[in-house]
Amino acid sequence: MDFLMSGLAACGACLFTNPLEVVKTRMQLQGELRAPGTYQRHYRNVFHAFITIGKVDGLAALQKGLAPALLYQFLMNGIRLGTYGLVEAGGYLHTTEGTLSPVRSAAAGALAGVMGAYLGSPIYMVKTHLQAQAATEIAVGHQYNHQIFPPQSWKVALAAAMVSGIAVVLAMTPFDVVSTRLYNQPTDAQGKGLMYRGLLDALLQTARTEGIFGMYKGIGASYFRLGPHTILSLFFWDQLRTVYYTYTK
Repeated sequence: MDFLMSGLAACGACLFTNPLEVVKTRMQLQGELRAPGTYQRHYRNVFHAFITIGKVDGLAALQKGLAPALLYQFLMNGIRLGTYGLVEAGGYLHTTEGTLSPVRSAAAGALAGVMGAYLGSPIYMVKTHLQAQAATEIAVGHQYNHQIFPPQSWKVALAAAMVSGIAVVLAMTPFDVVSTRLYNQPTDAQGKGLMYRGLLDALLQTARTEGIFGMYKGIGASYFRLGPHTILSLFFWDQLRTVYYTYTK
């Protein structure tokens, strides 16, 4: 569970920070191995880079490389934090006297970090290539013409659905938990619930008694049900639209 929670948390943060990663990549490649003043500065600072990329490459370019970035964050942080959590839960960070050992903690953190970085490195390379791709007038560094999916490919809809499935399950699981409990609660002779007065009462009781994690009980099962459902729904919808417009023109 530590692997899943830490990976999902990192993915959630990545959705908001990936534009900054695009800007960082472009600025770090600008003027590569060239003396100051001998090259054109397309990006003067962070804010100028945001505006320039949005104007020339389009706003969507600020989320370039999002798919590999999400996978990288899930793997790297899932492995790094998950491994450390397992070591801590196993009691390996404490001495025989029961005190926390700084040496063991540092060694466990270093090992977990190395594992995460090593396994995530190939994905980070793909992410960097995609984020560096730019229109000719603002291109910096070597330009790899990678294309994850061909235009109009069904794989685009599939990848988008996979990402949206994560967002949906994070947003909807608390309500799904409450819905299940409301439907399953015992009732009196008039059919009135004996445990919860309604949606808000069920949410508050669950949060107060079981904490925030109680609101996310069954999240793994929810994703493995909702994820494929979202993926297949959007995939079939996209394919049906394609077929419809192909034969109605």
